[in-house]
Amino acid sequence: MLSVEELKRIIITQREEMDEFLNRERLIEREVDEKRLLKFLQYPNILAILGVRRSGKSVLSWLLMRGKRFGYINFFDERLLGFSPEDFEKLVQAFHELYGDLDYFVFDEIQSVQGWERFLSRVRTSKRVIITGSSSNLLSGELSTVLTGRYVSFELYPFSFKEFLEFRGIKLEKNWMYSTKETAKVKKALEEYIKVGGFPEALKFGRIYLQTIYRDIVEKDVLFRYKIRDIQALRELAKYLVSNFSKEITYGKLKNLINIKDVHTVKNYVEYLERAYLIFQVRRFSFKLKSQMLSPRKVYAVDTGLINTVSFKFSENIGRLMENLVFLELLRRRSYKFSDDEIYYWKDAKGEVDFVVKNKNKVTQLIQVTYELNKENFEREVASLLKASKELKCKELLLITWDQEDTTKEGVKIMPLWKWLLQP
Repeated sequence: MLSVEELKRIIITQREEMDEFLNRERLIEREVDEKRLLKFLQYPNILAILGVRRSGKSVLSWLLMRGKRFGYINFFDERLLGFSPEDFEKLVQAFHELYGDLDYFVFDEIQSVQGWERFLSRVRTSKRVIITGSSSNLLSGELSTVLTGRYVSFELYPFSFKEFLEFRGIKLEKNWMYSTKETAKVKKALEEYIKVGGFPEALKFGRIYLQTIYRDIVEKDVLFRYKIRDIQALRELAKYLVSNFSKEITYGKLKNLINIKDVHTVKNYVEYLERAYLIFQVRRFSFKLKSQMLSPRKVYAVDTGLINTVSFKFSENIGRLMENLVFLELLRRRSYKFSDDEIYYWKDAKGEVDFVVKNKNKVTQLIQVTYELNKENFEREVASLLKASKELKCKELLLITWDQEDTTKEGVKIMPLWKWLLQP
């Protein structure tokens, strides 16, 4: 158990460290509607910012608190390893003794403390609270039961291409798309973005930092959190999934590949990696739920920089890396615009469409991704879109390439990746 004085020292130290960081670093304004997020703190009064570790959740929470009276503590601190449920009351006392009456609390990685759900249920009656976490199941279990309808969750991702350009100091003036020089600069930046990815610290310290991020996700957010016994199998599975991004997987095949006896164990391991935001599974679209459940799923990684750290052969994978990037941008837009979009892929015996975007009961867009359209693949790529369009009754057809732009006679819009990523 910790004393009030010990907690006060930790609170002050953490705040000084964060203040130094914010004053030292050039902060990038995220593509997030901060006003809307703050509005969620009015009612309901708990905002959960979730996402992969090192994606900027803590910094975003501090930016939201600019000019406000708040108390902050990060539970991912070795000095708080002995923190117990009985210490929550002392924590509140420490905040009040340091700062007086406060309007907001910000708790980083609070799920590492036993009994945190009950504490939040109590404290939310008088304070507005932001919590952050690097696990998508943070709000499952008891908290979702106790706080039904009393919190809003928001998922933050590594830098988008727009944020990456801002980080690199690349400013695009009005009508920049008509300048050959400016578009060449943007395409060169996109190549770097695909290689390095969008983790802020990797952009600052170099790609070698991605090895640390990857290791921490696997070791701390999966192996340690879920107390995995077969450590080697989990590590092999994680590497295989990240290396085989944008490909179909089945739990049965994975079971044989990593030599695990029980397919349910494999399913659990994959879900743990997904909860830690390392990978995402995309289901094949079908109007029949059972068919969706039984079909193979496609897997994508949270960051192309991580992919290039774990696997190799960048030039050979460029088309698949583009596809992974498009998927991440679809996730980002869904979260940041607070939409109800669902993302699938479509496939039949003759063709495949990379992404089916569905909102409520309507398919709103079909997206195909390929590095280059040529004589060999043009008919196949367009035919797949047209067949899916007819079956799913969707007229919004998009084909994303590296640098080609056109509209086919059937109405398929062809757009360069850089242009699509920079849409308003």
